[in-house]
Amino acid sequence: MILPDDPRYAVKKVLVYVREIVDKELGFKQVTLSCPAKTKIYLFVANEKMVVGCLVAESIKQVHGSRETLEQLPVPKGANKKDTLQPQRAWRCSTEPEPAICGVSRIWVFGPRRGKGIARRMVDVVRSTFMYGCYLSTEEIAFSDPTPDGKLFATKYCRTPNFLVYNFIYNN
Repeated sequence: MILPDDPRYAVKKVLVYVREIVDKELGFKQVTLSCPAKTKIYLFVANEKMVVGCLVAESIKQVHGSRETLEQLPVPKGANKKDTLQPQRAWRCSTEPEPAICGVSRIWVFGPRRGKGIARRMVDVVRSTFMYGCYLSTEEIAFSDPTPDGKLFATKYCRTPNFLVYNFIYNN
């Protein structure tokens, strides 16, 4: 776990790693963290000293338009073949804000290591360490704009398709 008050070189190295590899693979533009002082970065390091998982968690107070569900949109008529390769996503959201404590702005696992429980283990660690002395419920964590694979993970992890969702760029 990398905390905001850790040595600057360590924080900088992890932020560069997150921005260059994780954000690129997740399809995010290289966005700086909205509030680095409230962010914890968790790394899953394999036996061969290789980072195979990364989770960025931040302190939040509420989620706007929570309990969102992700749907596939039909491919529009006249769309070119290149457009149809990218999955289209639409959000249906409630209008009432809901309380949340922890926002998972990014969760990434190295491709060949997916399906081995790494993401689940990282979220379990976040739930037990994010707030000193508390074990967060799945009702107290929110996931940012998940990819289709991220939606499947969050649905299975939270045991509901109506898990909390937030926008890490515009939150708090």
